[in-house]
Amino acid sequence: MKSARFLILIAAALASLDALAADAYPTKPVRMIAPFAAGGGADTVARLVAQKLSDALGQQVVVDNRPGASNIIGTELTARSAPDGYTIMIANTVHAINAGLFKKLPYDPVGDFAAVVLIATTPYMLNVHPSLPVKSVRELVALAKSRPGQINYASPGSGTAAHLAAEMFKLDTGIEIVHIPYKGITQALTDTVAGRTQILISAPITALPQVKAGRLKALAVTTAVRSKLLPDLPTMQESGIRGYEFGSWYGLLAPRGTPVAVIARLNDAVNKALQQNDVRSRLAADAADPAGGTPEQFAEQIRQEVRKFSELVRKSKLQAD
Repeated sequence: MKSARFLILIAAALASLDALAADAYPTKPVRMIAPFAAGGGADTVARLVAQKLSDALGQQVVVDNRPGASNIIGTELTARSAPDGYTIMIANTVHAINAGLFKKLPYDPVGDFAAVVLIATTPYMLNVHPSLPVKSVRELVALAKSRPGQINYASPGSGTAAHLAAEMFKLDTGIEIVHIPYKGITQALTDTVAGRTQILISAPITALPQVKAGRLKALAVTTAVRSKLLPDLPTMQESGIRGYEFGSWYGLLAPRGTPVAVIARLNDAVNKALQQNDVRSRLAADAADPAGGTPEQFAEQIRQEVRKFSELVRKSKLQAD
């Protein structure tokens, strides 16, 4: 009995120390690892959030780009960092995709991280070259079924979110379209605009200028609800693809074992930032919707997506390059 009381007292003391540490946190700059190259949409969100966290925490939050190996290099670095709140990471959908795509990862995508907060979500757009005689997703599916294996789709590379979104489209409709992987979205977009490939699923920020110029046709968004930026564009489900839902997200993670009170402070700072008009306007310009919520909600979303993408990879028989 005395032993149990002693353990309770120790736990209470440790909790008090944790709270005191969080009250003082941070006392030095915080590093935000971005496991992707500078300049893209995810990097833009990282720098926006880093600036708002710097303002809220009173210490500089520095974005440290560590691209390579499908985000694995920067993600492993985060997992191996000290769990003290001075290393955090901005992750995106690829974090969950990699769990199913790679047979062995140098970290556990769920167990080696503490979820902090979901920052924003964004849809993808299903785009086609104007040479395809279709005006809707239904017409595209009918055309593809009449020409099995004759229509190509581009992606920024095997295992990317856009690739999996297209594979889900294939599975849900039973069509046979041929994957043409590129080394990045720029070349994939260029070849689709040129008509060398006919279909491209991409972020709105990537394809929208080409759609407005008439060089691509947008048929639908991939999320369950319409995009606020593109209210007239139907969803895949509205277009007859029952149950189809595929979106991208950005969120903050920390190494496993980061003090709960530190996680709570970071979560609170980001949630407050997401209510600010300048943040919401900047996200909206990239067709991203501010999210927020609790660490527990974000952790559960990651677990669900790991299961979802692992099953999709299995059914599609995909392999990492």
